Amino acid sequence: MSELNLPHALQAAREAAQAAAEVLLHYWRRGVDVELKSDDTPVTVADREAELAIRKVLQAALPQASIYGEEFGRDGDGHELLWLVDPLDGTKSFVRRTPFFSTQIALMHRGELVLGISSAPVYGETMWASAGAGSWFEGERVQVAATAELAQASLSTGNLKSLTTDARWDALGALIRDSNRIRGYGDFCHYHLLARGGLDLVLESDVNILDIAALAVIVREAGGVFTDLDGQALTLDTRSVLAGVPALHGLALSRMAEALRR
Repeated sequence: MSELNLPHALQAAREAAQAAAEVLLHYWRRGVDVELKSDDTPVTVADREAELAIRKVLQAALPQASIYGEEFGRDGDGHELLWLVDPLDGTKSFVRRTPFFSTQIALMHRGELVLGISSAPVYGETMWASAGAGSWFEGERVQVAATAELAQASLSTGNLKSLTTDARWDALGALIRDSNRIRGYGDFCHYHLLARGGLDLVLESDVNILDIAALAVIVREAGGVFTDLDGQALTLDTRSVLAGVPALHGLALSRMAEALRR
């Protein structure tokens, strides 16, 4: 990665996340009107202004990179470097005055995710990571737990609507029965907990790459495994997640695959 200065890119991402946080906190305090996009998902002025603030910082710091954002799509001519930006992941939470929303910024280099920052300003957490440099929370490097037995594991689920019609739904039920405890933190929260040892497995069947790209880097750099439910590496088309500590990710993936073979 000689043409990419990762520390410089990470600093830019952190500055962009802070710029977005200022926008989001402003509208969090005063409230916003909600519009519906063509896919019936909500959007607000906070989403749009936060993305514009992020783009301004990233474009100045890394003009050779393209940007793919939730609100304004993809622009730029860069083919090797691509920023993935969700300025307000959790708009539904935001408009209902629930603090489980975040800003997600990741950088992809030649198709590989190499950097991520996850900022949840009202919740009060920011995590970041870059390839080979570890995962960080509040100035300390973090690691996933060493849990090796499902009976000792904490499992969290997020969006699962499509999985309810899938052969793997029963496999998820068995994982829940065999685990120590089940939670549904969702959004950024359960990935933050996974990366710093508070959870052991996370499953979701309905996501967008912009929601999870930064979190994937954070979990991986903390020693975890982050794939889709089929065990495949993440791409721009990824729509599901299986993330966890290494031993339990492998177990869960095996059970999911077995369910599809029956």
